Amino acid sequence: MNALRNKVQLIGNLGNDPEIINLESGKMLAKFSIATNENYKNAQGEKVTDTQWHNIVAWGSLATLAEKYLQKGKEIAIEGKLTTRSWEDKEGVKRYTTEVVCNELLMLGK
Repeated sequence: MNALRNKVQLIGNLGNDPEIINLESGKMLAKFSIATNENYKNAQGEKVTDTQWHNIVAWGSLATLAEKYLQKGKEIAIEGKLTTRSWEDKEGVKRYTTEVVCNELLMLGK
């Protein structure tokens, strides 16, 4: 069951072109967001679409792939793990963000 711990699989559309960061260490990082949609009918029988946004980070060869092939609107499937980071903003307030660290990426559609 260890293989199932902290595992995330998502299929969605890119909300923006990947942001590519080349670190001083020589490593490459790609940051982007994807939207996943869930459709359902509410109590009144109306169709409702619930959109959730997910922040994704990809390192190394996956970052290179993202830089070369991914662009806003493209449908992709990703697999990875959830991580939470914290930092202090300019006012000294502690902030948190949760991201999916991608370890597999599959381009879907055309």
